[in-house]
Amino acid sequence: MNDHSNINTNNYPERDMMPYERFLRYGGSALSNEELIAIILRKGVKGNHVMDQARQILRIRDRNNTGLSVLYSLTLKDLKTIRGIGQVGAVKLLCLTEIARRMAREERTKRPVFREASAFADYYMEDLRHEAAEQVWLVMLNSKMELISEQIVSTGTATCSLVSPREVFQRASAVGALSIVLMHNHPSGDPSPSGEDIEVTRRIASLGEMLEIHLVDHIIFGDRKYCSLREAGYLS
Repeated sequence: MNDHSNINTNNYPERDMMPYERFLRYGGSALSNEELIAIILRKGVKGNHVMDQARQILRIRDRNNTGLSVLYSLTLKDLKTIRGIGQVGAVKLLCLTEIARRMAREERTKRPVFREASAFADYYMEDLRHEAAEQVWLVMLNSKMELISEQIVSTGTATCSLVSPREVFQRASAVGALSIVLMHNHPSGDPSPSGEDIEVTRRIASLGEMLEIHLVDHIIFGDRKYCSLREAGYLS
């Protein structure tokens, strides 16, 4: 019997075929999220089968959740709270998550061109929506709206109001940017701007006019949602 003998098959449509064998026959796309995690973990423990462990991982934040994106928010400590998952299994899952992050970043092989808020959202959503603390990013663009550089200008702040306009434009000037975009995340998942978000946006836009570095937008990311302050009418 192989190393996958501890995988519980009681709830499978094909009860005689375990996830590992299903993968070999049908490929990864045929497997559920739980089955994919079960293959990584390989085996469970008495009283907590590997498929049960997989279900517990997916629902560790929300009992109704079945999506793999929860892995982005889990820590070594979180995973080790599940009976039968030790340090080795937890590290394997966290490495898998990091691989997924890096693969997504490597897809950015060409200098992207941004024409509208949705393009920024498509490009940056996965980087920002999983962060547990608020981060403020500065995206710097050339005259063709191509990405020159991206930098984190603040992290762990309670509000975007702590961002220094002076520092923003010092960084933009240093790389020769003609346009900039501010972005930050709301860990609550709600991208609605606060009064302070709006105030700092207008202050930076005004200073940018004097320095001839245009603030294109300020985009706030929530959980699979975003708010463009330009589209919302806070920037002219």
